[in-house]
Amino acid sequence: MTRITVLGSTNMDLVAYVTTAPRSGETVTGHEFRTIPGGKGANQAVAAARAGAEVAMIGAVGTDDFGRRLRATLDGSGVDIDLLRTTEGPTGTAHIVVDHDGANSIVVIPGANGSVTSLSHADRAVIAEARSLLLQLELPMSAVLEGAEVARRNGVRTILTPAPAQPLPSQLLAATDLLVPNEHEAATLTGISGDPQRAAEALLAQVPEVVITLGARGCLYASRAQSEPVAVLAPPVTAVDTTGAGDTFVGALAVALAEGRPMIDALTWASSAAALSVQRAGAATSMPYRGEIDA
Repeated sequence: MTRITVLGSTNMDLVAYVTTAPRSGETVTGHEFRTIPGGKGANQAVAAARAGAEVAMIGAVGTDDFGRRLRATLDGSGVDIDLLRTTEGPTGTAHIVVDHDGANSIVVIPGANGSVTSLSHADRAVIAEARSLLLQLELPMSAVLEGAEVARRNGVRTILTPAPAQPLPSQLLAATDLLVPNEHEAATLTGISGDPQRAAEALLAQVPEVVITLGARGCLYASRAQSEPVAVLAPPVTAVDTTGAGDTFVGALAVALAEGRPMIDALTWASSAAALSVQRAGAATSMPYRGEIDA
């Protein structure tokens, strides 16, 4: 099996479902509330495991019930949690509002994720043994940067999701093989809004390959090795909840690339995985298995 390591966050998602999301200063009545295992790191780990990879998770949970539930969810999805630390205090949480169209807004409280400031010898070893390392920005930057540099020294493909959007250190960009922002994140990194093609071309000055995810419109791929970006359409579906769709896409994409699929084929397969996930509620709980994606 393809080996993938994820260095990232584990959160419990506290999800409120509403007809219309509240504006600033407004109170609305919701129709449902759920606690759902999530966190961008855990989501990508589950997505990659369900897509057929052997996945190891590096991160941290707290000593509360949320931490125990997250461990059980990852383990139950086939993710290796030997390197998932438990630290005193609360587990990270994400406070999510999902509207009638499936769109969401999210506030993340780091909790135990904030304790992952550096890597252990065992962490570095499992990164070095992987085909790909998946990174996001919900852990302290010191750990993210260390993970990327370990991967670079060992010839491991590094796939970075730059979320939450923020300026990126030049050292991290230098150690990133594939950058996967959404439109908002690409605009934050480049200062170019409303034009994903120009944003992708600008990002190629910093990393060799870029995929900008465009929600229901699919994604845009750009590479230094080709003259023009390529658009890949997403399957048309009716969204129930878009939470975790980007993480599903990244996890499936990492598996497809590690298995040697050509980039456009890999993007098409990952888009199918994301399209399946948005038709179900939740993040990790909505992610499809390999047989579903293939079908």
